[in-house]
Amino acid sequence: MTDMTMTHSDKIDLSKARQTRVGGVILILLALLVLFVLDVPMGSVATFKLSRPTDAIPLGDLVVPGGPFNLVAAGILAFLGVRQFLRGGGRWTSLSLGIGFAILVLAFLIWATTGKSFSLTGMLQATVVRAVPIALGGLAGVLSERVAVVNIAIEGMLLAGAFTGALMGSLLGGWGGLVAAMIIGGAFGFILAALVVTYRMDQIIAGTVINLFVLGVTSYVSSQVFSNYRALNNAPVFRSWAIPYLSDIPVIGPMLFNQNIFVYGALILVGMATYYLFFTRSGLRARAVGEHPRAADTLGIDVYRTRYVHVIMAGMVAGFGGAWFTLGSVGRFDENMTGGRGFIGLAAMIFGRWHPVGALAAALVFGFADSLQQKMALLNTPIPSEFLAMAPYIATIVVVAGLIGKARAPAADGKPYVKE
Repeated sequence: MTDMTMTHSDKIDLSKARQTRVGGVILILLALLVLFVLDVPMGSVATFKLSRPTDAIPLGDLVVPGGPFNLVAAGILAFLGVRQFLRGGGRWTSLSLGIGFAILVLAFLIWATTGKSFSLTGMLQATVVRAVPIALGGLAGVLSERVAVVNIAIEGMLLAGAFTGALMGSLLGGWGGLVAAMIIGGAFGFILAALVVTYRMDQIIAGTVINLFVLGVTSYVSSQVFSNYRALNNAPVFRSWAIPYLSDIPVIGPMLFNQNIFVYGALILVGMATYYLFFTRSGLRARAVGEHPRAADTLGIDVYRTRYVHVIMAGMVAGFGGAWFTLGSVGRFDENMTGGRGFIGLAAMIFGRWHPVGALAAALVFGFADSLQQKMALLNTPIPSEFLAMAPYIATIVVVAGLIGKARAPAADGKPYVKE
């Protein structure tokens, strides 16, 4: 027994040592990339605008000397990489990689902006806006998986919300479309709950079926109906609403306090979900269902009802997030316009360790990658636009594969429950 335990321990140590070495190699490669590929002439500068002409409190431009910055960035990356080899990363491996990729992004920004200028405030504002559907998708995943239901159907729920928001928004106005989008999201949440809770269908398959069904129906209606009846696909868009005084704060004001209802709604929902899950009796019961449904059942908690309620709530949140694509952005529906944001939301949920605030923070990382590729296209960087468009998905792979460290899902996640 002792030999088996020691063998297992040795395997764990070997795995950690391998991860440490791989992390060190990655950091050193990033240092070489910054030093030789993102090479910036010593006399050049990059200019970032912190204010816009309409801002109440103007700020001066942020001017960064490109050459010295990249030399310092490469030095820090090399130091972190060598430290991994000499001292071992241990639990700091993920943190070192996170710092390394953040430095790489800054160096890339300096390289792309050398001799040019662009609005940093505008990019941060776009980051928050583009993080909204991902954050709401991640929050939908948190609500579902905290009661042990894997919600692969988030992508389909977002798409259904976008479609319904455009259709009903065209007929009933913006608020009517928004309510209808939440209702249809809740309806698909109910369908998912019925399939996996009552009929105990495989949760991955059930979610995939919903995704394919929604994609097929919305694609058909978009191509066959909306193309002939354009009035059904012309919904109003919720405009930004500036919060007095707060929106005048430099940089932070436009980013957080001059947004539309979807940004404010996402922040409020994340706050409410955090309080509900971790500071209320009902939230404690929900987490108990996700960790040990049998024990929760013996204490009188209705496991089936709890899962139904939370999956339906998750569907309504996803429906609200889906409406952002139409009612909060362009006012019309296009085929498969969610573009995999539901799956990125699941990655944000994992990166955020099944916590609403963590999912929001991760969504901001993906939103930054999304807004970054648009800004780089405007700056006419030599990188092909197809590669820039891959930025959000590359960020998803990097974050989930290398930066999350140990993330433990609820113990009963994905397991059907049979009441005895």
